Amino acid sequence: MNWEQLLSLKRFGDTQKRERAQQDETRLGFEVDFDRIIFSSAFRSLQDKTQVIPLSKTDFVHTRLTHSLEVSVVGRTLGRKVGKVLLERHPKLKELGYTFNDFGAIVAAASVTHDIGNPPFGHSGEKAIGEYFKTGNGLQYKSDLTDKEYQDLIDFEGNANGFKILSESREGISGGLRLSYATLGAFMKYPKESLPKKPTKHIVDKKYGFFQSEKEEFLDMANNLGLLKKESDGISFYRHPLAYLVEAADDICYTIIDFEDGINLGLIDEDYALEYMIMLVKGAIDSKKYHSLQHKKDRVSYLRALAIGVLINEAVDIFLANEEAILKGEFDKGLLDKCKYEAQINDIIKISVEKIYQSKEVVEKEVAGYKIIADLLDVFVTALNNKFNGTQSNYDKLVLNLLPEEYQQERQKLYDRIMQICSYIAGMSDGYAIRLHRKLTGNII
Repeated sequence: MNWEQLLSLKRFGDTQKRERAQQDETRLGFEVDFDRIIFSSAFRSLQDKTQVIPLSKTDFVHTRLTHSLEVSVVGRTLGRKVGKVLLERHPKLKELGYTFNDFGAIVAAASVTHDIGNPPFGHSGEKAIGEYFKTGNGLQYKSDLTDKEYQDLIDFEGNANGFKILSESREGISGGLRLSYATLGAFMKYPKESLPKKPTKHIVDKKYGFFQSEKEEFLDMANNLGLLKKESDGISFYRHPLAYLVEAADDICYTIIDFEDGINLGLIDEDYALEYMIMLVKGAIDSKKYHSLQHKKDRVSYLRALAIGVLINEAVDIFLANEEAILKGEFDKGLLDKCKYEAQINDIIKISVEKIYQSKEVVEKEVAGYKIIADLLDVFVTALNNKFNGTQSNYDKLVLNLLPEEYQQERQKLYDRIMQICSYIAGMSDGYAIRLHRKLTGNII
């Protein structure tokens, strides 16, 4: 892979090549991507989607929206630091008009979208959709779907749904948000389809990144960027290099900031937790300043800021040391999986799993989320299919009146109709899913 191609400004529907040197310096092409995302309805829904604690009643716990903004800030710094060195290594990029801010803008835009496709109720929302089609009422559709289409449903993936949101064409709207291919490439952590499932040690095979409904859009993007194709039975490529920085930004934030939330919520004992944080930043900590802080939140915030700074520098160093391997598709792990703080990071994640993600409050609300999502899928998929099959009841008509027009397009394929409903439900906020479920089950209070 080469950087000139990887920094493509092309957008879906373009008929002419966009040159970096011709861009308006007051609003760079890649910065437009960030702006479009921030103003999108899909991004706004993240304000009421679970990050750590579902439906938390406290003000300071992170939602998907605040988490995504923080990841974008870290991502921008990672991109700028890496970009500064890459421009020195590849002087032609400077001649073409690229700056280190371009790298920061691409990574920031991809980072702020990294959770845009996640359903309500956290990662359990993905599993709830999958379970509905694997063992629930959705199993009845299996025989009418191809293997790959069915796999998309039973292994519903927020990353693939994110790409759908960013690239899907609708009537009058071509190519979704029409982001640059560079940003879409950096967003795509798993550039492969759902089947065949052949797990390897390479990180790109951990999940998949696009549904069959967006296969053509993905191939257009991947070929334009010059992504390296993997030797595989299906469609599978190696990552855009900047996807490693997007992943690192997310890893840094959820590792440190979820841990911070757990401490502030009292789920993790402060003294016990701070000991682990100090282990991570012991080379950077100002002991006098730290001990002068009187309040728990201030001590935690100080250590959090230090930890993020330490991990940013570590991720940058690892990326730059392995640039050649990354461009060849030979770097098979996440950046933080190769860092010298791996043991400390794993300790923090282990505590977060035990004390936060598996806490009673979280589990209780995830269980409720399973039921809510299954019921919503059942009602809307049934109603849409009954309309198509000419067996629509009065109840089906009433239900479809609740469904936004953009999710009621006439689709001949069963898969496309089901994906419309999955996209609708995945786009709901936690609170809206709960309120709609109450109405559909007769609880209108």
